[in-house]
Amino acid sequence: MTEDSEGPAPRPPFQPLMDRLGELCVAGRDSATYLWQVPDDAAVRGRIVEILAEIRTEAVKSGRREMTRLVDEMQTAAGASPSPQQVEILQDGFERLTRLWQSAKSGIF
Repeated sequence: MTEDSEGPAPRPPFQPLMDRLGELCVAGRDSATYLWQVPDDAAVRGRIVEILAEIRTEAVKSGRREMTRLVDEMQTAAGASPSPQQVEILQDGFERLTRLWQSAKSGIF
């Protein structure tokens, strides 16, 4: 290639098709983000616990052992008293779950 020629066009970002596990990861991430605004919302905390249980079930069905370990850690955090650190752990955990899900759907991992 010469300096004046352009390189190949950038690839469009790959967004895997949303399945049940992906929907749960996104719902959990959104709920954890909401907790930054209203950290004492017991209903949202209860919903996060439910989402984590469903993610664990789906992960076991699909053989995603790394996701089940992460969910176990997050369930411990979800049971703790409300704090900024707890919300950060939950947000980070759902981000990691989403990345693991995307990697598994794309065939990378």
